[in-house]
Amino acid sequence: MVRIPRRPVKKARIEIIPLIDVVFFLLATFVLFTLTLDRIRTLPVQFPRASAVRPTNAPDMITVQVSDEDTMYWNGESITRAELSGRLATLIENNPDPRVLVAGDTRTTYGAAIEVLDLVRAAGVGRVAIETRARPGRPAAR
Repeated sequence: MVRIPRRPVKKARIEIIPLIDVVFFLLATFVLFTLTLDRIRTLPVQFPRASAVRPTNAPDMITVQVSDEDTMYWNGESITRAELSGRLATLIENNPDPRVLVAGDTRTTYGAAIEVLDLVRAAGVGRVAIETRARPGRPAAR
């Protein structure tokens, strides 16, 4: 019997250079694709305009403004945290359904505003609002 010589089995290997070529091709494709996304964001859009709304300064609305380091203002009058609970109790005695606006200036920390909100809610005030814009420092007295 005649023996046929076998070729040696080659081990599989990963070629690095074609792999790098494919990765650079994908990178260039994604970069060019993201550059075309800029054109999509430049569509002209007509946003609706809101009419100017004047803030309501109702006589039964109490504003408690919180500032830095336990400084508070009750309708523009400076008070301490200890006085706030007493004033809230008096307010509820005089008005069974008062409205309180909790506001903060630019120096207020989030935690201080939440503590005042908790004090107002614990006093039994049901109608509490939080002002969503920052006030500039000390309030003007009403």
